[in-house]
Amino acid sequence: MSKISLLMVTLTALLATACSKTALVAANFPAIFSGQKITRDIDFGSPHDQKLDVYVPEGDVKNHPVIVFFYGGAWEYGSKNDYRFAAEAFTSRGYVVVIPDYVKYPKYKFPAWQTDAANAVTWTHNNITKFNGNPNQIFVMGHSAGAQIGALLSTDKSYGVRSYIKAFAGLSGPYDFTPEEADYKDMFSTSGENYKNIRVTNFVDGKQPPMLLLWGKDDKVVGEINITHLEAGLKARGGEYKVKFYDNVDHIDTVAALAILARGRAPVVDDVDAWFKRER
Repeated sequence: MSKISLLMVTLTALLATACSKTALVAANFPAIFSGQKITRDIDFGSPHDQKLDVYVPEGDVKNHPVIVFFYGGAWEYGSKNDYRFAAEAFTSRGYVVVIPDYVKYPKYKFPAWQTDAANAVTWTHNNITKFNGNPNQIFVMGHSAGAQIGALLSTDKSYGVRSYIKAFAGLSGPYDFTPEEADYKDMFSTSGENYKNIRVTNFVDGKQPPMLLLWGKDDKVVGEINITHLEAGLKARGGEYKVKFYDNVDHIDTVAALAILARGRAPVVDDVDAWFKRER
């Protein structure tokens, strides 16, 4: 995976996808009318002073299943404030949705953002009943870099949250790659020995939560090899999983398809919802 290709594809997609400020406004606008209740900027115990937002479905029903969603951005950019549309996709299906921020490169390096992510899941487990969520039905989901973050939490026991996670769904995740460019090498430690700790496949042991891996066949940012390597590991070591490829869908489309106005691009919401319902 090339950093230049990651940034260039994202930039060239700005006006056409839900990843530019203009397009994000358009993607988020319909969600304003959804009725979901939002509590913003909650301190979740991040050692880096990060915050999270909680989205709750309309009404007084309790014990909703919960999704913790990690956005993408090459581990360098992104904000929870831009993903109201992603929350609405699932509050409309009866989930409480938690969207945390996490630290970014170059100020921080791996595994700093994993620490934030693990703390966010721990906070969710310990506090989500206050927001009508069920702490025994926590699902983790992510896109791109966020998918890699969430997949590591779901497989690597050292983060201490795997037992809290009922199932995982990843959109276009770089699960099994070797950093190629200088910035990526620096981001994940200049020591090649540390690279083993960023490969999700290395932590599959057959006891990880069920994993759904979604990928667009037109993705030029995160290569198919990330999916096939992880799938091979899951097949060899056991555990429940499913892989689904979408025709005529690229790297950004998989997350853009969460927006009300773009759900025709791919049935991502339906596929994730169906996967999580299997475990409820």
